Amino acid sequence: MKFTAEQIAGILEGEVVGNPNAEVATLSKIEEGVEGSLTFLSNPKYANYIYTTKATITIVNHSFVPENEISTTLIKVEDAYKSFSKLLEYYNQVKLMKSGIEQPSVISENVTYGDNLYLGSFSYIGKNVKIGANVKIYPNCFIGDNVVIGDDCVFFAGVKIYSETIIGNNCNIHSGSIIGSDGFGFAPNPDGSFTKIPQIGNVIIEDNIDIGSCTTIDRATIGSTIIRKGVKLDNQIQIAHNVEIGENTVIAAQTGIAGSTKIGKNCMIGGQVGFAGHLIIGDNVRIQAQSGIGKNIREGETLQGSPSFNYGDWNKSYVHFRNLPKIVAEVEELKKKIN
Repeated sequence: MKFTAEQIAGILEGEVVGNPNAEVATLSKIEEGVEGSLTFLSNPKYANYIYTTKATITIVNHSFVPENEISTTLIKVEDAYKSFSKLLEYYNQVKLMKSGIEQPSVISENVTYGDNLYLGSFSYIGKNVKIGANVKIYPNCFIGDNVVIGDDCVFFAGVKIYSETIIGNNCNIHSGSIIGSDGFGFAPNPDGSFTKIPQIGNVIIEDNIDIGSCTTIDRATIGSTIIRKGVKLDNQIQIAHNVEIGENTVIAAQTGIAGSTKIGKNCMIGGQVGFAGHLIIGDNVRIQAQSGIGKNIREGETLQGSPSFNYGDWNKSYVHFRNLPKIVAEVEELKKKIN
C-alpha cells in the first residue's frame, strides 16, 4: 500500500516542500528512516537526524526551517506529532478495511447484521445475535447466543464472547480475550467440597472501549458486570462478577478486581494492582503499580503499597525503610550506652 506526499498532505491539510509524487509504503523513526518510509520530526533534540535520514517523506511543523541541505520531502503541518498520530490512525483503518464472510464459518438462525460485516474463517455466530454496521470479526472468534454488538466494533482473532453479552459502539477487543465467562462463585459444603453457584447474569460493555489481549471479564451472578463508556483496559486483566468500572478509567496489565467492587470514573490504575471484593473506589483515584487495595477509597486519592496508603506518606516511609539497618544499628548502640 503506497501513498504519495500529495495524498498525505491532503489527509493532514499540510503543505508539500519537495517532490509531491514521492511515494512511501512504510513508517519509521527519523533516526532509522529508510528509502520508501515516512517519518516525523517534532522533538528538537532529534532535529539533527533530518539531515541524515533516508526517509522519503518527513512531517514537520510549519515553523521548521532547514539549516543544511536535506534529501527528504517535507510535509509542513501545524503540529507534526498530532498529524503523525492522525496518519497512524488513518493507516490502521485502511489496513483493517476488510469485508465479506469467509468460509468455513457458521452463522446460526435469526442472526442480523449491518453493512460491511467482515467475518473471518472458522468463526461462529450463535442464535439470535444482533450485529451493527462496519463490524469486523477476525478468524477463530466465538460469539454466543443472544449477544448484541453495536456499530464499528473490531474483534481480533480468537476473541470469545459468551451468551447474553451486550457490547456498544466503537469497541475494540484484542486476541485471546474472553467476555462473559462464569464468575468465580462456589458455596462450601460441610464435607469440604464446593457447590457451584449458577452465574445467570451478563456483561455490558458500553461505547468507545478498548480491551487488550487475554483480558477476562466475568458475567454477573445476577444482574450485570458493567464496563462504562471510554474505559481502556490493558492486556491480562481479570475483572470478576458484578464489578462495575466507571467512565474513562484506564487500567494497566495484570490487575485483578474481585467480585462486586465498584470503581469510579476517570481513575488511573497501574499494573499488577489487586482489589479485594465489595469495595467502593471513588472518582479520579490514582493507584501506583503493585498496590494492594483492601478498603474503600475516597475520591481523588493517590495510593501506593500493599496494603496501600497515601502516596506521599508511602514515599516518606520508604526512605526510612531503606535506612532501617542503619537506624537499628544506631538504636542498638544507644541501648548499649544507656545500659
